[in-house]
Amino acid sequence: MEYTVQYYDLVLGAILVTMSLGAGVGLLTSVGLPTAVTASGLVAVAVIGHGLFVNGPVDAPEDLADEVDALN
Repeated sequence: MEYTVQYYDLVLGAILVTMSLGAGVGLLTSVGLPTAVTASGLVAVAVIGHGLFVNGPVDAPEDLADEVDALN
């Protein structure tokens, strides 16, 4: 069975890359570490928002209205 890269693998990778770049910029340039990490964190939040709301893990909006029997 061959593994293929999925969209959410790319989302997780993008979060790792943006936060690492922010730390790198903060450590290796004159930009303050808190400023660089905060800015890269905002980019990571945008990536997470895209993964949740633009390309969400549901097939259709109607799936969000389904009751969950396991919690009843």
